Amino acid sequence: MTDRAPAEERGKGILYASGSYVLWGIVPLFFLLLIPLRADEIVGWRVVFSLVFCAILVAVTRGWSNISAVIRQPRVLLLCGLAAGIIYLNWYLFTLAATTGNVLESSLGYFITPIISVVLGIVFFHERLRALQWAAFGLSLLAVVVLSVIYGTVPWMALLMAVTFGLYGFVKKKIGARVDAISGLTLETLWTLPIAVIQLVVIAVTRGLEWGSHGALNTAMVPLSGVVTALPLLLFAAGTRRVPLIYIGILQFIEPIIQFVAGAVILGEPMPPARLLGFGIVWGAVALLVVDSLITLAARRRERRLARGIPTTATGPMQRIETAPTPVIDSRRKQ
Repeated sequence: MTDRAPAEERGKGILYASGSYVLWGIVPLFFLLLIPLRADEIVGWRVVFSLVFCAILVAVTRGWSNISAVIRQPRVLLLCGLAAGIIYLNWYLFTLAATTGNVLESSLGYFITPIISVVLGIVFFHERLRALQWAAFGLSLLAVVVLSVIYGTVPWMALLMAVTFGLYGFVKKKIGARVDAISGLTLETLWTLPIAVIQLVVIAVTRGLEWGSHGALNTAMVPLSGVVTALPLLLFAAGTRRVPLIYIGILQFIEPIIQFVAGAVILGEPMPPARLLGFGIVWGAVALLVVDSLITLAARRRERRLARGIPTTATGPMQRIETAPTPVIDSRRKQ
């Protein structure tokens, strides 16, 4: 979807993407309902019930032919498998953070994710960073050093979450529009199903499965983890198809902001001065990225308006008044 997308479609895309990030922001609170199940068992059931949910969606939308079409493209199918492996690891880290009192570290990871995306753009797409992007990248490195040295521990969980989700976005970008949202998620869960089944079997043999042993509410919540897992990913895919990535780059900070509030305010996770300093530096990097995105967005709008011969007007502090050249009409050509 290009920047010339109709306003109505773009509005829908923003709503879809925003909805996905809001859901991801509150999902850690949902996983607290699944305790005392451990993260590895929760992730196993997440895959199983996500596949059930996707199968229902495919049946309702009659999308089996779309899945068959993807299966006949080995390269695309392998890319779906790669995306599946990456997001499986991200799911595990996310669930582990939610169930072990590390929601703030999860929040930090998703604040850092856009920086990882910038690095991936440099490495794989040979993109050139703008000045504000370089500054944001430098601040993010400083934040990791501060958290590692002053706070006393490397935020490995946050870094791994940022890297895995950044890589997932990179692979999904490579897949592009060749796979629709429902088919893509269905194939990804199919790829991870053998891992989940083996994991659940090992748990059953070693320490025993706990699902169904902790009351009716806990038992009922586990199948819902499939919906909680699949729905944000579907909304995210629907949103990114309708709006330019620059909008997604701004909207994605909804998730870590909600997680930060959940961790610090609702769950009361500790926030000593050293940790707050690290978060503050990351927020500075985030602010630079948002400003850079807004400036770039305003410049693209001016370029499009000028290309169509429409005079630009000041609509914000970052837009300056420009007047497009008045086209000269040759009356002789008109005849």
